[in-house]
Amino acid sequence: MTLAAVLFDLDGTLVDTLPICYLAFRGALEGAGAPTMTDGDIHALFGPSEEGMLQRVLPNDWERVLPAYFDEYRRLLASCPVVAPEVSAALALLRERRISTALVTGKSRVTATMSVQHFGLDDAFDAIECGSPQGVVKADAIRRLLERWRLPPADAVYVGDGASDMVAAREAGVLAAGAAWAHGVRATDLKDAGADLIFTDAREFLTWLDAATRELATGAVSPQRPSSGRR
Repeated sequence: MTLAAVLFDLDGTLVDTLPICYLAFRGALEGAGAPTMTDGDIHALFGPSEEGMLQRVLPNDWERVLPAYFDEYRRLLASCPVVAPEVSAALALLRERRISTALVTGKSRVTATMSVQHFGLDDAFDAIECGSPQGVVKADAIRRLLERWRLPPADAVYVGDGASDMVAAREAGVLAAGAAWAHGVRATDLKDAGADLIFTDAREFLTWLDAATRELATGAVSPQRPSSGRR
């Protein structure tokens, strides 16, 4: 294949932020006097952005709790592990080889921006697609980006750690790459969801990415860079 675009999920794929998502959400809810929720309870709410998640739990009080969640998330970011060296190397390789890149996440614009800035990823992506209270449709976001970049789905890959990421990639017609290096991710779940490729180690992904983009790097194929900035 000619790989001309690589799109990434954020939580659990690029950085191990899922633990602080759970802690921040639980802390904000407990501060509002809501019942304690387990990580599993919170994970079951994933789909919409944090605004939408809170609306499901506190439909009449979510707007008051939202700032507390943002504050708690910002505070906890300081304790979050840095981007793995292999992931940083992969992002640098894509920049060096002028491959189109994007972040496609279900997070709100607020926490996505916090995360990108905290981890020094400001210049890593040509575009960032975030979630909404109604729920993000990642397949639609992927299709929008490829249309903007005038790239066929066959020339792109979406990298994520969730079964829903694999489903979205296949719906969009792009290669589905499972980031099974993330904490708590089971490769079998990604395979069952339709992953085309599964990487249990970020080093494996870097090696594959190097080979998949080498043809462009040698000038055999001219990459198509996006003409506009982020959304």
